[in-house]
Amino acid sequence: MDDRAWISEGVAVMKIKKILTDYRSIALILALAAMSALFIFPSREQKSPVYNLTFIVDITRSMNATDYLQDDQAVSRLETVKQNLRQLLSKLPCQSKVGLGLFTERRSTLLFEPLEVCSAFGEIDSAINAIDWRMAWAADSNISKGLFSSLEMLQKNNSAIIFITDGQEAPPINPKYQPDFSTVVGKVKGMIVGTGGLQAVPIPKFDADGKQSGFYTAEDVPHRTSFGESNLDPASIEGYNARNAPFGSAATSGSEHLTALQEPYLQQLAAQSGLAYTRLSDTENLYQALQNAQLARSQVSQVDVRWRMASLALLLLAAVYLPLSFFVNRRLPLSQ
Repeated sequence: MDDRAWISEGVAVMKIKKILTDYRSIALILALAAMSALFIFPSREQKSPVYNLTFIVDITRSMNATDYLQDDQAVSRLETVKQNLRQLLSKLPCQSKVGLGLFTERRSTLLFEPLEVCSAFGEIDSAINAIDWRMAWAADSNISKGLFSSLEMLQKNNSAIIFITDGQEAPPINPKYQPDFSTVVGKVKGMIVGTGGLQAVPIPKFDADGKQSGFYTAEDVPHRTSFGESNLDPASIEGYNARNAPFGSAATSGSEHLTALQEPYLQQLAAQSGLAYTRLSDTENLYQALQNAQLARSQVSQVDVRWRMASLALLLLAAVYLPLSFFVNRRLPLSQ
C-alpha cells in the first residue's frame, strides 16, 4: 500500500473516531435530559379501571382438603386460595382497594377495611399469607348464613364482596332456616368463588398440636341437621316426636365426612343474593372473572411513568459505554 492510501485510511479512521466521540457526548446529554424529565414529570393522569374488593375466606375444616395440584404436589384448598389472592394482589392497579375477612360457623368477621393496594401491599400480602384454619372460632360451617352476614356487613362500606368457599355445610343446613336474601339483593356487588374439585375427597383431621392425625370418618360427623323443626313429613320420619325427636330416632349415615365443591349449591346462593359465580382454577381465571362481573370502575388517577424515561436513560448510557470503536478498529485496521 502506498503512502497516499495509508494516509487516506488513517484519515477515515480518525473521522469515524471523532463521530463516535461526538455521538457519545450527544448520548450523555440525552441521558441527562431523560433523567431530568424523570423527576420533573414522574406521573401523568390516566383513566384506568380500579377495584374496591373485600375478600371473605372460608377457613372451615373442609378447606384443608388437598384436591389442588402445584408442581405435582397436592395442595390444600386454603393454601391455593392464599396463593391466588397474593398473585391477584400484584395484578390489581394502583388506587384499587382490598379488604380481608374470614368465615366460619355462621358469620363472617372483617380483619381490616379496604386499603389501597400499592401503598399497603406488604401489609395486605402478609395478612393473606397468615390466614390459617386455626383462626376459626367454631367448627360449624353454615355457608348461606355466613354469606348473608357478609352482605349485611358490607352494605355501608362501598366494597364488592368476593366470598371464597367450597360450599360444604357442616352439619347440613335445614332448608326451613335458610336466610332471606331479598333484604340484601342489589345492595352489595360481588362474586362467590367456588374452591375445590368436583370429586369427593377425605377431610384431614388434626390433633391439638395442629399435626395431621388422619382423616374424618363417617362416625365423626353429623350427616343431617338436628336444628329446629324438621322440613319432612312427620309420617315419613321413623321415631318422630314433635318435641324430643323432630327428626326421628333412627341412626343416620351419609358421606358428610367427604368433601367436594358444592357448585350447584353455590350457584343457587349466587342467584339468590344477586352475585356472580366462578370456580377457582388459577389467578388469571379469577382476574378475568372480576372483570366479567363488572366489579371495576373507571377512575382518573396518577399513573407512574418514570420507568419510561428511566429505560431510555439506561439505553443511552449503555450505548455510551458499548465498545463500538472496537468493532470499527477491527473493520478498518491501520496497515503497517
